[in-house]
Amino acid sequence: MGTHIQQRGAHIEEPLANSEISTILQRVYANRGVTDPQQLCMTLKNLLPPGTLMQLDAALTLLLEAIEHRYPIVIVGDYDADGATSCALAMRALRHFKADVSYIVPNRFEYGYGLTPEIVDLCAQRSAWLIITVDNGISSVEGAQHARACGIKLLVTDHHLPGQQLPDAEAIINPNQEGDKFPSKHLAGVGVMFYLLIALRTKMRNMNWFDKHAIEEPNIAQWLDIVAVGTVADLVKLDTNNRILVEHGLRRIRSGKGNIGIQALLAIAGVELSRTLASDLGFQVAPRINAAGRLDDISTGIECLLTDNLQQAKQFAETLHELNNSRREIEAQMKDQAIKSLVQLEAKRTVNLREIGICIFETDWHQGVIGIVAARIKEKYYRPTIAFAQGHEGQLKGSARSIPGVHIRDVLECVASRYPSLIDKFGGHAMAAGLTIQCDHYEAFQQAFNQVLSEWVSTEDLNAVMLSDGELQANELTIDMARSLRAAGPWGQGFPTPVFDGRFKLKSYHVVGRKHMKITLQIIASDIIVDGILFNYENYDWQSRADLIHIAYELDVNYFRGLESLQLMVRHFEVISMH
Repeated sequence: MGTHIQQRGAHIEEPLANSEISTILQRVYANRGVTDPQQLCMTLKNLLPPGTLMQLDAALTLLLEAIEHRYPIVIVGDYDADGATSCALAMRALRHFKADVSYIVPNRFEYGYGLTPEIVDLCAQRSAWLIITVDNGISSVEGAQHARACGIKLLVTDHHLPGQQLPDAEAIINPNQEGDKFPSKHLAGVGVMFYLLIALRTKMRNMNWFDKHAIEEPNIAQWLDIVAVGTVADLVKLDTNNRILVEHGLRRIRSGKGNIGIQALLAIAGVELSRTLASDLGFQVAPRINAAGRLDDISTGIECLLTDNLQQAKQFAETLHELNNSRREIEAQMKDQAIKSLVQLEAKRTVNLREIGICIFETDWHQGVIGIVAARIKEKYYRPTIAFAQGHEGQLKGSARSIPGVHIRDVLECVASRYPSLIDKFGGHAMAAGLTIQCDHYEAFQQAFNQVLSEWVSTEDLNAVMLSDGELQANELTIDMARSLRAAGPWGQGFPTPVFDGRFKLKSYHVVGRKHMKITLQIIASDIIVDGILFNYENYDWQSRADLIHIAYELDVNYFRGLESLQLMVRHFEVISMH
């Protein structure tokens, strides 16, 4: 079972076909569900209004009371980039409103995930009148009960899928709770907080609150670069609404007017502000913020987003950069160890790579990196994968990653309902989830996990597909076309970067770095030569014999020392003929 290239070929609807958009972009947009050019209008006026969010009035009343009387507010965040950006956004806005506000982010190694009773106790030590959860809380039933017992009011803002029981809170803002009529179910945690702040600002304006308190009315859009980072980082679907949020965040970054912490992170990654893409937020900014939560304390990432001091921002960025380098080293070691273990276990017939789901555990694995290891193993074997690390008191912490068509949280929910004793707790999304089990339940969980998967997944689902937007003609392989595709984003989860496919002659190649290969390609039936690069490829045993290859690629603008050139970023290749 391997990867094969499959062309999309969606029908182009009449409004799109009759537009002034180029035929190639019409094809690309149609393949992503666009039927009308109006869906591509990225103005802020086209954002969905917040009014349909459930329990919005109760949340605003609660916030206004806390702000008006300067009752202590404690924000409880999450230890990933979405949680960090949600926390930073809430802190910046509530500080502007002159609220008495601070934040706590649970250390994943001490307290685990979400609003636990122990975290509530820490909030109580700060005399919290109101707790606001950001990017978590929808599953914190025990924490909510403890907050109620302590006399602390609770406002949950989250986007994760709710369980059977909701937390007992004064208000819950979550577009995915049952009965919520907000049209988009794809907001990240930071997007939920952004919408809450828009509604709060509007309510304050209607109350003449800013004039009464001699406070400048804020433009909430000034923080859209923070929203863009969290939205891209959390891999939520870039539907039209999320694309508008990300696009305007990118515009702020490119203009040089954005958050100086984000600017510092881009600078240390070698990304020019004026050329920043959504992919730079996902592959450069987010991993550095995430590294703090994975290896140390996410507050370093939050403080990087909160500071207005350029020197401090650079120092935070340097710390996060070093943490990310450490994370990469740990991840590489764990990935190698995981693959070796899988091969050994298969040889001993204690694990079967022909099974649908992979579970793997090593006693010395780092809890903060198992999610990335699960993702890498999933990519290599194209199987739903759960990597486990040692937890506290006989527990294992698991991080799951899935493949398209397998909703991993629903799989875990089915396991939990069918085998009630196997999973202590779980939560997550379609493509990623987390769980806790007892050590002595590991083998039983493996069996139950695969049993449920076998009922949901066919062997055909385990064939990886590289979707292509079709072939480009020789006269379309130009730097201008690459520039137009680059400008036509933002591209991301659910609205992927355009990928094309075609057959080329392999003219030359050389390895750069340790795992990348630069290649020179000739367009068939043409003298035109184009450059390509194949990133992170480990099996260099084919190129010396290959003559004709079929590749799937992104058309990219290579920018080096101020000069632009055309480059094909090879995503997948198949050798068609040998010398």
